[in-house]
Amino acid sequence: MVVDSIKKNRDFVKVYRQGKSYANKYLVMYVLKNNSEKNRYGISVSKKVGNSVVRHRVTRLIRESIRLNLEQFEKGFDIVLIARNTAKGKSYYEIESAVLHLAKMHHIIKR
Repeated sequence: MVVDSIKKNRDFVKVYRQGKSYANKYLVMYVLKNNSEKNRYGISVSKKVGNSVVRHRVTRLIRESIRLNLEQFEKGFDIVLIARNTAKGKSYYEIESAVLHLAKMHHIIKR
């Protein structure tokens, strides 16, 4: 299944400015209603996290956690996930658990 992504900088900025954010040990999640029938996801991993190999691995882990849990998310949101420095070198299960934890905090996960 293909995950719709946020690509444009202005869309990221809009979510940062108007959205609500929660954070845990590995990630920060911003959520903003987008008045559509589907979710869009944006992933941001800065150079502080590591070199390009490390950043791409963290990005893939986050994307995969979203993809495998898509049906659990409520629809109609723009969701931006920002990796923290501590996400470096973590396993898939640790990242997935962090993503689902933040989704629960935002109440965008189906019971």
